[in-house]
Amino acid sequence: MNGLWRPRVLGAWRVPAHGPVILAGNHSHNVDGPMIIGTSPRPVHFLVKKEAFIGPLDPFLRGIGQLAVDRHSADRTAITAALGVLERGGVLGIFPEGTRGVGDFAELRSGLAYFAVRSGAPVVPVAVLGSARQGRVIAGLPPLRSRIDIVFGDPFAAGDGSGRRTRTAMDAATSRIQERLTAHLAHAKQTTGR
Repeated sequence: MNGLWRPRVLGAWRVPAHGPVILAGNHSHNVDGPMIIGTSPRPVHFLVKKEAFIGPLDPFLRGIGQLAVDRHSADRTAITAALGVLERGGVLGIFPEGTRGVGDFAELRSGLAYFAVRSGAPVVPVAVLGSARQGRVIAGLPPLRSRIDIVFGDPFAAGDGSGRRTRTAMDAATSRIQERLTAHLAHAKQTTGR
C-alpha cells in the first residue's frame, strides 16, 4: 500500500490491543479492504465475497486469513468461521453495506449487528477516504501516490446489554450501528478535510 499510495492513518490507537473486535469500514473501492488490513494495528480477518477467491488469489487470501462468504445466502460456514475469529479474541473486518457503493453507510445489512450482539465484541468504525478517485495511469485504481486516509473511530457496543438476539433487538442494534458509523464518517471527513 505504501508503495502505490500514501496512506495516512489516524486513530489506530483506538483499536483495542486485546480481545475480540469488529472493524466496520465503508466500502467505495476494491482497495479499501487491503488498506484496512495493511494499516490496522492487529491482523484482520475480513469477510470477502467468494467470487474473489479465484486462481492464485484463492490461496493468497486464505493464507492471510481472509474468509470467503456467499453474499447471496445465509452462508453458515462463513458465519461459523467469523464467530470463531471473535471467540479466539481476533479481529473481524466487515463492510456492513455488503458491497461496494458510495461508502456512506446509508444501507446496512444486518450481519454486523448479528456478529456484534452474538459475540459481545466492540465495533470500531473505520473510514477510508480518497480511494474512490479514479486514476489516469491505471484505470479502476486511485491515482498512484495519492493520499488515502484511513481513520479509526472509538469502539462502541452495538447491543443494548441484554444479550437478546430477537429481530427487534437486531433491528435496534443495526440502527445504533448505522448512527455511530455515519457520525464517524462525518467526523473523519471533517478531520481530514475531504
